[in-house]
Amino acid sequence: MRARLVTLLGFVIAVTAIALTGHVIHLQYRLPVIREKLTPKLSSYLGVYEPGSPPSFQPVAQFGAMAGRPPNLVEYYSGWAEPFDISFADMMHRHGIIPFVQIDPLFASMSAIASGAYDDYLRSYAQSVRNFAHPVVIGFGHEMNGTWYPWGYHHVSPQTFVAAWRHIVSLFAEQGAQNVTWLWTINQDRRGTGPIESWWPGGRYVTWVGIDGYYLRPTDRFGRVFGSTIRQVRTFTRKPVLLSETAVGRQSNPFAEIPDLFAGMHQYQTLGLVWFDADQSGDILHQDWRLEGDAPAEAAFRLGVSRTMGPLVTAARTSGG
Repeated sequence: MRARLVTLLGFVIAVTAIALTGHVIHLQYRLPVIREKLTPKLSSYLGVYEPGSPPSFQPVAQFGAMAGRPPNLVEYYSGWAEPFDISFADMMHRHGIIPFVQIDPLFASMSAIASGAYDDYLRSYAQSVRNFAHPVVIGFGHEMNGTWYPWGYHHVSPQTFVAAWRHIVSLFAEQGAQNVTWLWTINQDRRGTGPIESWWPGGRYVTWVGIDGYYLRPTDRFGRVFGSTIRQVRTFTRKPVLLSETAVGRQSNPFAEIPDLFAGMHQYQTLGLVWFDADQSGDILHQDWRLEGDAPAEAAFRLGVSRTMGPLVTAARTSGG
């Protein structure tokens, strides 16, 4: 009996030693940290959203040919639980373009995100972004101050949204994915939207501020579309501002309003703009936003790019920290 006890005791000690050794190894291991950061240079980001990209690069190339300069940001929307599209990111990087992902938490519980229920998914996403090892712009739950998304105003409390945002940013940092430029993206302030500052997560958790806004009518001007919102943002943060989703609808006056957009972008000292180059033909809020096929609009856009935008920051010109 004693011999069996001694044998059992020896087995327990051995197992405990292995477990402790493994624990020590786990504590000593540190994930590699990628610190590629983007330069917050004014009027140096020309972005585009193109249906069909990903997976195709062709719509992006066609937009660049029309604009007279290839874009350096390409935006796409990623559904909740979708993995990071690293093959598309690699293709963008080969063309000197920075991927810009808006993660939409459709069908996800914001409180569950904040409590860590989706951490396996987020951890996998963060590791893929870290392994990409180049700058990525990521937004989450964009236009939360509007009522049209289930994570937004009147659907989720600002406190819950802020908790979810902070949790995601912190988790990415823990995974070493510090190559992310976090874009906190609001909709232009207008009737029916909520108080912008309520959703602010704090400067520690945001790299840039994104503002989405559109020219809908012939009378629209930059001050109305973006100016008042930028002034509100400046009451609580000095973070750089990117016009993260914009266009001039064909029901307005593109030839006159596109120059106004570029002039306002320069006057208000923003990083640049991302053109929503898609056809949403419908009501006044969902117009045909494409530049292609409208010769005066194309000419106005090319002129705005050449006169207003300086050298574009490209993936090849970013610097590590």
